[in-house]
Amino acid sequence: MHRRRRTALTLSAALLAAAPLLAACGSEAHPGAAAVVGGQRIEVSTVQAEVRDVRDAQQASPQSAQLIKDSGQLGRAKLYDLIVDRVVGRAAEDAGVDVSRKEIQQGRDKLAEQSGGEEQLTAMYLQQRGVAPNQLDDAVRRDILVGKIATAIGATNSPEGQQKLNEAFTAAAKSLDIDVNPRYGAWDDKKLELGAYKAPWITQVSQGTEPVEAGA
Repeated sequence: MHRRRRTALTLSAALLAAAPLLAACGSEAHPGAAAVVGGQRIEVSTVQAEVRDVRDAQQASPQSAQLIKDSGQLGRAKLYDLIVDRVVGRAAEDAGVDVSRKEIQQGRDKLAEQSGGEEQLTAMYLQQRGVAPNQLDDAVRRDILVGKIATAIGATNSPEGQQKLNEAFTAAAKSLDIDVNPRYGAWDDKKLELGAYKAPWITQVSQGTEPVEAGA
């Protein structure tokens, strides 16, 4: 489990570099939608709200200039997170696992303890993963689910296990028939990528069953 947490908590903010923040209309088929996942729309306005929350948190940070510079192309990264939330959710349903509110809080508390406190934890997620404080619970929940899915399907911490986990996510993504506004790029089910953007935490497999991970 420590390897899983360490991997997720050391992701570089440079992973956020992908495509410019897009401001307006969606595709002709789905006006105003940044993507349609499992028949449900992810509105451009939702992506923009996620970006604003991150930008507001960055502006309040003593490292604001560097944080903004390292995440200058944040729109695609936040859309990616929103899509992957749904992919992980579908994979969790397929694997028969879920996460409770209590588990999220316990996971967050342990991560805060490891990080030196809640303030340090939120600063770490903001810097390393572009996650605003009000988005932290969703990120922790997603990480816990990834660990539970890996355990449920027997995906060990090995190249074979990583492949097995990726296959589970690929199957989930295909079942959701993901349609992305081309202005944000094209979604690749097999690679779990949005254009050139891919967050590698999703392929890091944990062998443990303790529901405390830190990644999406």
